[in-house]
Amino acid sequence: MRSPAELSSAFRASGLKVTPQRQLLFRLLHDNTAHPTAEALFAVASEQMPGISLRTVYQTLSDLTAMGELQSFDFGNGPARFDPNVGSHHHIVCRVCNDVADVYVDGASDLDVAGLNGFTIDRSDIVFHGVCAACAPNSLPTPATHIQTGAMS
Repeated sequence: MRSPAELSSAFRASGLKVTPQRQLLFRLLHDNTAHPTAEALFAVASEQMPGISLRTVYQTLSDLTAMGELQSFDFGNGPARFDPNVGSHHHIVCRVCNDVADVYVDGASDLDVAGLNGFTIDRSDIVFHGVCAACAPNSLPTPATHIQTGAMS
């Protein structure tokens, strides 16, 4: 994602208003690696600028996504998450705390994908689901990872 000043210029060039609320959101998103939801971003923005509306947050996120400055993801664990890292990367998602982080997969563009039937791939999004280090000591094994020991009768 470009810097807040560059985003302000891009918004103006696109005929969009640059308000103090939007400038705050540009700053909150710049170099943000937390993959926030609109509601989480709204909560942080509200602390710094009481009176900012959730509608403004959603509209700004929508505009940034349409401009290619932000990516929107539905990881299947709640509301959409927003990622200012628009470079080539993938994600890990904790099934316990729902944290999301960027990961880089060597050779992802070279995968041999069967069954395309003429479909042309523009990009790939790989999402690894599991348990983060902070949640691992407290998580219970899932049925897929639980191995039963002992003799069978």
